[in-house]
Amino acid sequence: MQQKSTHSEIEILKAALSHPGLINNDDTAIVLYNLQHLTGKIEELKELFPPATLHAIAVKAMPLPSVLEKINRQGVGLEAASLPELVLALKAGVSPDKVVFDSPVKTREEIRFALQNHVRLNADSLDEVARIAEILPTLETKSIIGLRINPQVGTGTIAITSVAGDYSKFGVALRVHRQEIINLFIKNTWLTALHVHVGSQGCPLPLLIKGVKAVYDLAEEINLELARKGRGQQITSFDMGGGLPVAYHPTDNPPTMQQYADILQQTMPKLFDGTYRLITEFGRWVHLHGGFTVSRVEYVKQSTANGGVNTAMIHLGADMFIRECYLPEQWSHEYSLADAAGNRKSGEATQKYMLAGPLCFQGDIMGRNIALPQIQAGDWLIIHDTGAYTLSQWSRYNSRQMPKVIGYNGNDHEWEVLKPRETPEDLWRFWKGRG
Repeated sequence: MQQKSTHSEIEILKAALSHPGLINNDDTAIVLYNLQHLTGKIEELKELFPPATLHAIAVKAMPLPSVLEKINRQGVGLEAASLPELVLALKAGVSPDKVVFDSPVKTREEIRFALQNHVRLNADSLDEVARIAEILPTLETKSIIGLRINPQVGTGTIAITSVAGDYSKFGVALRVHRQEIINLFIKNTWLTALHVHVGSQGCPLPLLIKGVKAVYDLAEEINLELARKGRGQQITSFDMGGGLPVAYHPTDNPPTMQQYADILQQTMPKLFDGTYRLITEFGRWVHLHGGFTVSRVEYVKQSTANGGVNTAMIHLGADMFIRECYLPEQWSHEYSLADAAGNRKSGEATQKYMLAGPLCFQGDIMGRNIALPQIQAGDWLIIHDTGAYTLSQWSRYNSRQMPKVIGYNGNDHEWEVLKPRETPEDLWRFWKGRG
């Protein structure tokens, strides 16, 4: 793995460092997020899918309220996988009919809250459907209620983010419970939607298509069965989830959203002709390339022992890059290097470094044997493509402070602090709780 060839992030870093008061001495790590990129990705979704499609961007990918509010202003929705994410979505101003609630372990109180707030609700199990049926007569709601299906079509290359194998903790297994699912829709006229998600990152396009098609065929079968009984179309919404892979490295060649949309339209035309209200739940595809992270190098340990291992001690590790530290063979990033002023450091004479974080355990190493120009204390390490599933996975181990998040608009150098750096007092309040 070599350092990334693009210069744009380093130019942004240099401009940010030179802007008075934007980056302070205690900002040892910073996330920079391209707001123009966010706008462009959402507009691309709008162009490729039918106008009536609800694009519910996954809150878990990037949950900052300032970002969620910007998503809302673009007229799309949010997907929430927990009660707090649901509250974040509503507080960001998103209309309830554009919020999708997908938690797999909803309590009765959470179900009631969702129904009272009229958000879209996808049941994750047969038991949850029964629980919803008990609660519905006790209140009035405009919620669209669906059922998540595990299509059981197989897994991708990353097991922990694949959710459509023979076994999955999510959804109702299609092959095992097909007739029970059909009977549920016959019995419960308020069930009007189906939901599927095959996996995130590592799932090839044919697998995604196969999973969506399996549940699409189920929707057609259920509606046909109901038509035979003299009932109209009951399933009117189809939630296809997200999960389209994205590139972390120059050698990656993921499918484009255009390719995905084209195949969906060719193989499942009713998702595009208005028969079903289509819902998408993309997160990583929207956010990933819009963000990058920088950490100041505090020390460089050079050793002639153990094969001459060099270690750059930085201010981020498993606190923000949990997957990268624990599963480096499956999750890794490209890196670049800048000096203290933000000037790019390059050259053919590179050395290999361990990139070690600040946490108090040996596994806190986010990059292993990374070839970079000679690193010195005070340099800035640039970690590329961190706009999704990094800050949102922040760990409280060692009570580290979450870094400052700075938004910018493309190359126009218009800065906005999306979240200030946490203070030790913030951590005191977090651990102490109320009072």
